[in-house]
Amino acid sequence: MKYFTTFFALFIPFIGICFAQEISYFPEQNASWEEKSPSSFNIDDNTLNDAIEFAKSNEYSGSKDLRIAILKGFEREPFHEILGPTKKRGGPAGIVLKDGYIIGQWGDTKRVDMTFSVTKSFLSTVAGVAYDKGLIANTNDPLINYIWDGTFEGEHNSKITWTHLLQQNSDWSGELWGGKDWADRPPREGNIDNWKFRALQEPGTVMEYNDVRVNVLAYALTHLWRLPVPQILKNHIMDPIGASTTWRWFGYDDAWTVIDGIKMKSVTGGGHSGAGMFISTEDMARFGLLFLNNGNWNSKQLISKTWIDKAITPSTPNANYGYMWWLNNKGNRHWEGLNEDIYYAAGFGGNFIIIDKTKNLVVITRWLEPSKVAEFMTKVEQSFN
Repeated sequence: MKYFTTFFALFIPFIGICFAQEISYFPEQNASWEEKSPSSFNIDDNTLNDAIEFAKSNEYSGSKDLRIAILKGFEREPFHEILGPTKKRGGPAGIVLKDGYIIGQWGDTKRVDMTFSVTKSFLSTVAGVAYDKGLIANTNDPLINYIWDGTFEGEHNSKITWTHLLQQNSDWSGELWGGKDWADRPPREGNIDNWKFRALQEPGTVMEYNDVRVNVLAYALTHLWRLPVPQILKNHIMDPIGASTTWRWFGYDDAWTVIDGIKMKSVTGGGHSGAGMFISTEDMARFGLLFLNNGNWNSKQLISKTWIDKAITPSTPNANYGYMWWLNNKGNRHWEGLNEDIYYAAGFGGNFIIIDKTKNLVVITRWLEPSKVAEFMTKVEQSFN
């Protein structure tokens, strides 16, 4: 009996930790999101408010006219131009969720803005739904087994798998919708001749952040589903989590493909030439809450935990990157002093969806100077007593 009592005393805190991670509150569609005071979670109100004031006072320094900000931000790229829709941005905005409840917010959280490469994490999720439904048999399958129109032909491109595209280490070579793979975010050294005639890297060995190759993934998923990618996201994810009707996902103006005789738009995985996801802070927070709760929304499993585990597994060439989610592991992109189980979607201009499983926390930032995000998160986490 004595040993049982000792075991039980040790086991009860473990049970408490496990249950502390369960989310019981999910905001209904079009309902006011329930708020709670930070102190009700033993979080210091003043310290959290200081963090929010820090976010408000460190606004992204680029132009509010995002056409200007985009062209300036990617001016090193040869032939770079705006190919899709853009929208002037608002001011700093954000939400802090604890156990699903709002414990802090700032700015216009219902305003729809571009969110740039945060779009990639939405795109990854569309691939996850395809995986869960068996449309992708194995993420290590070569794309040429699925897409036979020439996009993945050749000695190099035929080796590329779904995993390579999702982890951005495919080194896919080609041109899509006017974008040349080698001209997108070229190296700091060299010139056009060096970039254009480079030696191709073996798929899976070198991570390179590249929107053209992300758009190739979006194109492949469009053909896999035989439907526009935003429609898949809407039906399987955004509607079930009660997202608003205001979000939009654009492709470039000329990014049309024909499937089964139907002309449909192939979207982009970011906005660095325009297009991508246009979405409100609140809808981003719903998406983050879904991932915090392991893909389950109010007892409905929308995306499998198996997929989420794959998505946040470090890739071989980059310990800080999974399936289009950034990971706070030790590496070149580590937020020192913060939980290593944090993972996040990140976009140009300080757009972030940050998930901290240890503290059951979701943090959304919009238009926070990107170099200040780690400092902001440190301040948020210092509010926990």
